[in-house]
Amino acid sequence: MTTPETALSGTGVTGPAEVHANLTAPGLYAHALRRGEGRLSADGAFMAVTGQHTGRSVQDKFVVDDPEVHDAVWWGKINQPMKPEKFATYSDKVRTWLGQQPELFTQDLYAGADPAHRIKVRLVTTNAWHALFARNMFIRPSRAALADFKPDYVILHAPEYEADPQEDGCRTSTCIALSFAKRVICIAGTSYAGEIKKSIFTVMNWILPDRGVLPMHCSANVGKAGDTALFFGLSGTGKTTLSSDPERALVGDDEHGWSDAGVFNFEGGCYAKVIKLSREAEPQIWDASHRFGAVLENVIGDELGNLDLDDGRLTENTRSCYPIEFIPNTVPGGQAGLPKNVVMLTADAFGVLPPIAKLTPAQAMYHFLSGYTARVAGTEKGLGKEPQATFSTCFGAPFLPRHPEVYGKMLAERIARDGAQVWLVNTGWTGGAYGTGRRMSIQHTRALLRAALDGSLAKVEFARDPFFGLMIPKAVPGIPENVLNPRDGWADKDAYDRQAKHLVSLFEKNFETFAGAVSEDVKAAAIRAAA
Repeated sequence: MTTPETALSGTGVTGPAEVHANLTAPGLYAHALRRGEGRLSADGAFMAVTGQHTGRSVQDKFVVDDPEVHDAVWWGKINQPMKPEKFATYSDKVRTWLGQQPELFTQDLYAGADPAHRIKVRLVTTNAWHALFARNMFIRPSRAALADFKPDYVILHAPEYEADPQEDGCRTSTCIALSFAKRVICIAGTSYAGEIKKSIFTVMNWILPDRGVLPMHCSANVGKAGDTALFFGLSGTGKTTLSSDPERALVGDDEHGWSDAGVFNFEGGCYAKVIKLSREAEPQIWDASHRFGAVLENVIGDELGNLDLDDGRLTENTRSCYPIEFIPNTVPGGQAGLPKNVVMLTADAFGVLPPIAKLTPAQAMYHFLSGYTARVAGTEKGLGKEPQATFSTCFGAPFLPRHPEVYGKMLAERIARDGAQVWLVNTGWTGGAYGTGRRMSIQHTRALLRAALDGSLAKVEFARDPFFGLMIPKAVPGIPENVLNPRDGWADKDAYDRQAKHLVSLFEKNFETFAGAVSEDVKAAAIRAAA
């Protein structure tokens, strides 16, 4: 039997008489229900409500400005500095508070499917359902490996604790603070479970570049021929949906590393957005979310636990977290070979980007550093009727502790060395902008992707787009030509030209940040895109 001292070893937390260490899903369910942390859906999933915070608290995330990491961190709005002495005070208060609780839950887990590059993580939390979330999301060690488990990083998770901005050097009572020097993460004042997941992703983004491994915010799958494909994309672009293809085996849906040996998943689970999820369009995610073991965040259900996935009254960011084994066709061990294709997804609400385009290596770095998609009214609060361009460098700016150019250069080197073909895929609007055009057909997107991944698309004739310099296929069986070339789908061609020039100007303005730090060929790609 694990003692409290053993379960909390290396965390600095002492005091609670009862620590529930490394419980499996049934045990965590029992405690979560006993404690009133949530309820069950009709299908046996655990339903939790996160309260005030239904998404990440970006403005409340801090990185400790320890002397040994100061010069390497990308300081700014993404990585706000916290003084080491403030973190010492804050983390001690969190430890003390945790130690005063009557019971705690711990989980010992791995991040990184490749043993050569994985880290050991120990989570200490007050809630059974948060422990279940972490158990679903990370990689579960064997029972034998748990016997002498010593964490590399510790997460002190105190969602009910309120930080003191004046004493702790933070902005509000919510504070997510990460010390690379101490290898400790403190999360307080928020019950949104995604903070646990993304804090470790940030750690992997810090550690792996020094090992020559590119960390990536992407999904990955493998075809029957053993060909690996990567899918980059921000929320709402179809990253999870398109990588969960019944014809290809899933490596993972969100976070991966690209090493000399190939691609490996950081996680052991999936964290899918499920607002308006349908069984017809996404049967694998639907089935995984309607079973015992899944954790549903802020999903609405009736008194019998029947889910209404169209109901976004709590948030549009409803989520389902489940072990990757809930997807029927996955890659055992979470590792695959070197990528043959890299797909960059965007949901262009301006309606001017093509459904698919072939990129040169220089264009690939340009679009990777840009990380473009567009938000529209109805997907986020406070947005007007017009689309809003969103640029998140490397398709994951909130999780990059190092400067984006570190990751951009590594991607360029990997593409050149391993010979991967890069594609830009628009899952957004066609025939007009949001409000006048229509959403890109998922059937067309899947057909184009399959042609790209099986190699047949590379053999067709391409034409250069005059606005972005993209190479667009002229004809693909089963795909209307006015879809392949977006300008042809607009009734008002002059309106298309104006919209395209507008989007080009937004790309150009955003890329000014990187213009002085990229190679000449990437600058040339940027100039062509802005011409």
